[in-house]
Amino acid sequence: MGKEGNTMPSGMHQEIIDLPIEMIWSFVKDMDHWAPLIPGYISHKKFNNRQSTWEFYQDLGIIKKKISLMVTIREWIPPTKVTFDLKGLNEKFSGNGYFQAEALDKNKTKITGYLEILAEGAMGKVVNKILKTSIPKTAQEMTTAIAEKFK
Repeated sequence: MGKEGNTMPSGMHQEIIDLPIEMIWSFVKDMDHWAPLIPGYISHKKFNNRQSTWEFYQDLGIIKKKISLMVTIREWIPPTKVTFDLKGLNEKFSGNGYFQAEALDKNKTKITGYLEILAEGAMGKVVNKILKTSIPKTAQEMTTAIAEKFK
């Protein structure tokens, strides 16, 4: 929860993929595979298997802005979940997210992508209004892009 009881701009999307969970995990466990699938992706740089910086363009309504984020993996739970924290390097953003895989049967897996980001600072209120619309779309596009890799 954000300040004054406002909820953080967030988005969640689920897809079902006709593959075993182990195949999905072998892709998701390496951020080099899925970082380029983020909408507006420019580049990412890995420092170790838990920390990386990501750069991408974010459409903030009237302006398109280059955003740099430090992504820190909080936990890897093979083969079901990876959780991460986000911190803005060039803007006052903070947030978190996760990818989760759930085996529905031996050849069918449900994947869930979740993302929440809060803008702070002087423009925080304005940017958060835009993020409330753009973050659900980003979560959906990212999850769908991962699912498409398996089709």
